[in-house]
Amino acid sequence: MRAVALQDVCFSYDGQNQVLKHISFTAERGEITLLAGPSGCGKSTLLAILSGIIPNITPGTLTGEVFIDGASILGRGTDEICRQVGIVLQNPEAQIVHKRVEDEIAFGLENLGLAEDRIARQIETVCKLMNLNTGWQTRTLSGGQKQRLVTASTLAMGQKILVLDEPLANLDQTGGRELMELLRDLAGHGYAVIVVEHRLDLVLPYADVLWAMESGTVHRVTEAGAYLHTQTRKIGDTLPPFTPGDDLFTLEHISYRAGDRDILRDVTFSVPKCARMVILGENGCGKTTLLRLIARLNRPTGGKLTQHLEPGFDRRSKPDRAWFQAVGVVYQNPNYQLFMPTVRQEVAFGAVSQDYADEILEQFSIAHLADRHPQSLSEGQKRRVSIAAIAATKPKVLLLDEPTVGQDYRGLKEQVELLNELHRQSGCTMLTVTHDVRCAEALCDRAVLIADGVVQRQGGKELIRAYFGV
Repeated sequence: MRAVALQDVCFSYDGQNQVLKHISFTAERGEITLLAGPSGCGKSTLLAILSGIIPNITPGTLTGEVFIDGASILGRGTDEICRQVGIVLQNPEAQIVHKRVEDEIAFGLENLGLAEDRIARQIETVCKLMNLNTGWQTRTLSGGQKQRLVTASTLAMGQKILVLDEPLANLDQTGGRELMELLRDLAGHGYAVIVVEHRLDLVLPYADVLWAMESGTVHRVTEAGAYLHTQTRKIGDTLPPFTPGDDLFTLEHISYRAGDRDILRDVTFSVPKCARMVILGENGCGKTTLLRLIARLNRPTGGKLTQHLEPGFDRRSKPDRAWFQAVGVVYQNPNYQLFMPTVRQEVAFGAVSQDYADEILEQFSIAHLADRHPQSLSEGQKRRVSIAAIAATKPKVLLLDEPTVGQDYRGLKEQVELLNELHRQSGCTMLTVTHDVRCAEALCDRAVLIADGVVQRQGGKELIRAYFGV
């Protein structure tokens, strides 16, 4: 049965520049429909129309016909549409409103007017499915755990049409496969599942139908295997083998506790100067926390972390401007660090010079976005701008938390090549957290695997291959 149908749909945010151009698209019950395409091509806009966010919350000029279960949604409120369509947004934090996992999941169910005993059963069921603890504080969750929480909240509400915008973005390999198996099971029980995703190697084995978007248009792909091959090739490392020298950071028996959770228990390893180090591990193992400790954004609750950048930094109780000029941090969520009115001003804000900021805009292929507000961009574009803004400061240390999320294959390859070229030119030390098998080796001289709050293994590219099973 056809759950979703768009017929000759056009949309413009400003009434002039069309983001969607005569889109015709369908999704059936009992199937997983995958929607793929480059960053900024209009995928998230299409999903926002399906959920009623456009035009009810986000205004614009919408023409054409949009049908949910055969009925037009034009003129219907978002609250009515959302009783049929459950949506998981690209940025999970935009959907989290409560402090505890249990309250977050209960919020939507209470709005539906469900009885308390049924709410309790739904919460227990989805927490078990998504490996969540009802008592966890949402602010202490990792990016992947927040992604699982938002997905759990949506599943609990029971809508039979599910729309997921990059649900695997922050999930590890195991978590990604588990989610796709769950969605496959739901489709088998009559759900219509629509997934937007760049990690095609994880999604395509479960998808029934593949649609590809490009520049605001969409077409159905019949040769999925060929499309997958062009979008998932492993990116090669263009830099010569690394020769280790002195250590830049040493971590000795580091622990970190948040509330009643031990996130890191006994972490010991060193980071060689000028190395590219990749930090591996499943969601919630403490990778982001580890980067924050190295960046001095948090303090360890135990152990000793020593930096060998500059002795003067140790005499300052708190990190200052000089520290963050030397240590550049790219957050997992780019919305946390984009604050200037335009992309041009964002990149220029901490840049070593205006000329270098202009050079970075060109290198990162974002010069055409220079006059846009950073928060108006797609998540993939925001990620690129946030990295460019930090790169423009020419830091001695570059800390990258999931830098490739939201990137299509072409953009991902360009970004990896840019990071490696910046590393080659400056000799900066790079630490990268990633779940992306396509690029992990290309950013790696040394690797460390975190599990159960400790360093489970250390190595080089061979550890990357063993972790991802390739």
